Amino acid sequence: MTVGTSNPHDSAALHVTGKARYVDDIPTPKGTLHLAFGLSPKARGTLRELDVSAVRAAEGVVAVLTADDLPFANDVSASIHDEPLLATDRVHHVGQPVFLVVADTHLNARKAARLGKMVIDEEEPLLTYDAALAAESWFEGGPRVWQKGDADEAVAKAPYRLSGRIEMGGQEHFYLEGQAAMAAPQENGDMVVHSSTQHPTEIQHKVAEAIGTPMHAIRVECRRMGGGFGGKESQGNALAVSCAVAARLTGKSCKMRYDRDDDMVITGKRHDFRIDYEVGFDDRGRVQGVVFEQITRAGWAQDLTGAVADRAMLHADNAYLLPTAKITSYRLKTNMQSATAYRGFGGPQGVVGIERVMDHIAHDLGLDPVQVRKVNYYAEAKIDEASQTAPDGTFSRVKGGGTPFGGKYSPPSHKPEPNTTPYGMEVKDFLLHGMTEKLLQSCEYEARRKAIADWNANSPILKRGIAFSPVKFGISFTLTHLNQAGALVHVYADGSIMMNHGGTEMGQGLFQKVAQVASARFGVGVDKVRITATDTAKVPNTSATAASSGSDLNGMAVLAACDAIKERMAANLGGGQPVEFAGGMVRWADQELTFAEAALKCYEARVSLSATGFYKTPDLSWDRQKGQGRPFFYFAHGAAVTEVVIDTLTGENRILRTDILHDAGKSLNPAIDKGQVEGGYVQGAGWLTTEELVWDDQGRLRTHAPSTYKIPACSDRPPVFNVELVDAENPEATIYRSKAVGEPPFMLGISAFLALSDAVAACGTAYPALDAPVTPERLLEAIKRVRG
Repeated sequence: MTVGTSNPHDSAALHVTGKARYVDDIPTPKGTLHLAFGLSPKARGTLRELDVSAVRAAEGVVAVLTADDLPFANDVSASIHDEPLLATDRVHHVGQPVFLVVADTHLNARKAARLGKMVIDEEEPLLTYDAALAAESWFEGGPRVWQKGDADEAVAKAPYRLSGRIEMGGQEHFYLEGQAAMAAPQENGDMVVHSSTQHPTEIQHKVAEAIGTPMHAIRVECRRMGGGFGGKESQGNALAVSCAVAARLTGKSCKMRYDRDDDMVITGKRHDFRIDYEVGFDDRGRVQGVVFEQITRAGWAQDLTGAVADRAMLHADNAYLLPTAKITSYRLKTNMQSATAYRGFGGPQGVVGIERVMDHIAHDLGLDPVQVRKVNYYAEAKIDEASQTAPDGTFSRVKGGGTPFGGKYSPPSHKPEPNTTPYGMEVKDFLLHGMTEKLLQSCEYEARRKAIADWNANSPILKRGIAFSPVKFGISFTLTHLNQAGALVHVYADGSIMMNHGGTEMGQGLFQKVAQVASARFGVGVDKVRITATDTAKVPNTSATAASSGSDLNGMAVLAACDAIKERMAANLGGGQPVEFAGGMVRWADQELTFAEAALKCYEARVSLSATGFYKTPDLSWDRQKGQGRPFFYFAHGAAVTEVVIDTLTGENRILRTDILHDAGKSLNPAIDKGQVEGGYVQGAGWLTTEELVWDDQGRLRTHAPSTYKIPACSDRPPVFNVELVDAENPEATIYRSKAVGEPPFMLGISAFLALSDAVAACGTAYPALDAPVTPERLLEAIKRVRG
């Protein structure tokens, strides 16, 4: 069976040889035109005059389009039609597209785009949390509130109380391949669009809307992306629509790609958050009640903010059973780029909030932060002990029994609360008790923590810190209808297999994993399976490759299509007898054929060897207005311990070691999943340490290039980096009992943030109360605070 084996990425050889083809590498037809936006220099105001005469006269310019020139809808929003492709009477952020240049070359288009002249009656932009709150500038008519019990009363009556605030910045996606699209006009007004997108169906929909055709007239193709991280879920709409509009106008293929600076200035980022908290707890650190106020700057249009902010609320508990909780969420409308999807989709921000609370409680009580976390954990899953020593190391979850890491199940010492989240979902499968113990033992946490304390006592300049953080992350789209997928599978007469599905490949290994599913169903080598580019003409009405659901959804859809073909083949070959597909052979009774021979025999018998497959995630029910239901099919878990060192004179710091234990269920491909865990951790640590977005008081993004925006480099990864996967079946009926692994490990980077806080705490007695990202400047400020 190829499922569960560490096959290399399907494009690995192409990546390392430079032969992998991206949108910008596709050979263009003769006469292809190139596009660029003219951008607003102001963050807020009324557009009084727009003079593009110099633009039209510039070298190589074929056309210049303003909002008045667009033939149909002037909208590229992902949600509520509030995001015009080109500004009309008002501008809302620096870098908002105002006009579109169509020219003979990319360089000529960019040069001409700088020649536009705008007269803007400038207004004071809303840029800060406080300014937007004071102006009541928010989406969805005001704050959203979800509650479990009476948290205010619980906090007031608790033996101990704390309050605090944490701010965390946004994050630039910094995909290696920038935004890019190309549109080629066809007969009858049809259009073929190549787009670097996580959501081909949304591109299809927005292009059809923009050029006045049904969706069947638009075919969108994406073979691969050079990274996405959520930044290509909705942000590619503007480029694809622009190319299609220009192609319709000129009759020629049109292409658009952002240079890195334009990409960073135009596109949305991760939502930054400010979280205020009040918490009541007992002398063991057990939370009695917690009140959160989550505030995010959403930018000028809504984009995906509603769902992102919802997920932050949904992860305000992380791994902890909160008896009472009140979570209030403000989604502020500000004069900045519209914040958008980013790996974790709001979940990391919610998790950081509760992890700060746990860390603050531990410091206040003088307890080990790990102990405070453990006493607040959800109840552990119950596991059948007899299966724990299976030869392959797996275990099965059944009623009764012990834990997956040995020992008998014992309920918490405090009076058990119902094992439900603040939004009313029962947590039936919680692994972090056992995972925590296993990780702490394997990384020698207690001995290292003592050694670090001793070292800090004798080191006046350099201070070390160590911290543990867990994650419990819900898997599913919270918009229920998005939890569906389709697939198309062909078996050819020579036994080769072609498959297509709605998922997109952005480097995460989705295509390889799903190819392994197909090879396992037919019992052939994965080399017999070819995955073609994601194509809306082959699989319609697809969801974005997001929410960590790519393998879950598309794997099951491919499985369904493969099994439909197998059933037809078996009926023809076996005549009702059991038929086995394994080892490249097809066997029944006393007969056997190679898979290729079986395929040819079925073809000659006029058996259909093509099938579609469909899957929808079961058992989901979610009312976002009430904040109640079961929005997730299951939870993925992880735990990390990180050790750091800081220089108290300069604020410089370094990660020294990281140990991770992550729950990927029964992994489809352990090598790919480990790579996702490693990359997710580094990206999460980068968000909280080095990646700082800075806007000036005029709303201009100052960190808009690699020279001013610091993503982690290879040298920033931990020199000691131990990653292990929990080899355990998902109790829910996912594809081969695997679990999603794209987003959950991102939050393991929070352990680096907490370790820096631990190192700063060694400099004095006050709580560090770090904000993120923890730049050297912020570290020095915190050191001064704790020294008093």
